[in-house]
Amino acid sequence: MGDLAGRIALVTGASRGLGAATARALAAAGAKVVLTDLTAPEDLAAEIGGFARAQDVTSEADWAATMDWLRAELGGLDVLVNNAGLWLFRPILETTLEDWRRLHAVNVEGVFLGTRAAIPLLAERAHLWRGGTAIVNLSSVAGIEGAAGGTCYNSTKGAVRLFTKGCAKELAAARIRVNSVHPGVIDTDMGRKLIDDFALAQGTGNNETLANVAAMHPLGHLGEPQNVADAVVFLASDRAAFTTGSELIVDGGLTA
Repeated sequence: MGDLAGRIALVTGASRGLGAATARALAAAGAKVVLTDLTAPEDLAAEIGGFARAQDVTSEADWAATMDWLRAELGGLDVLVNNAGLWLFRPILETTLEDWRRLHAVNVEGVFLGTRAAIPLLAERAHLWRGGTAIVNLSSVAGIEGAAGGTCYNSTKGAVRLFTKGCAKELAAARIRVNSVHPGVIDTDMGRKLIDDFALAQGTGNNETLANVAAMHPLGHLGEPQNVADAVVFLASDRAAFTTGSELIVDGGLTA
């Protein structure tokens, strides 16, 4: 029996990268996993014995429909992983209002909408588990430290960080724990896009930039998606029963 046996988990942005790794890890820990993305991740859901749904995290109607489906088909929800997110690397003077709104709609409003929609279901099942139920929000080291060119992304991930802390205090009485995970640069499609953007901005080759970014982490390499997924599983489980409002940094020492 895994740490999450009997639990029902929902992961947004689950078609690839950190979302896919997290869905696999939750399933391996015994959870029934619902994977959502703009296009339902059917193949991955079949691979892990989970369930796939198409969902736009910026849509209140989509969130309501997903919660209704969870209650009707699976009996509720125990773990919400707000993972869906967008990346943008652009100087302030080149950042449009449309850029700003698009990133905040997914990275911030999507987390708010998901959390608000899930609270009733999470509260209903909190009595079943020693550590209650759990929300895990994917922030970033960009939510802790600023970066030139990353102001828009920084602001979204900083918002997620403090939203998490407020929710942790507000929802503690309902036995819903709320924590955030803050990855450094991880070897995913988004991580590789970051490398490409840095290389373009610095006028360096991709291999040189990759080496430079890896060297920024004291452990000397990029993180792997599994590193982040393992952190999410821990926070979702009863091993983190006395952990709420915390920031779990998974960055190879980058922010130390």
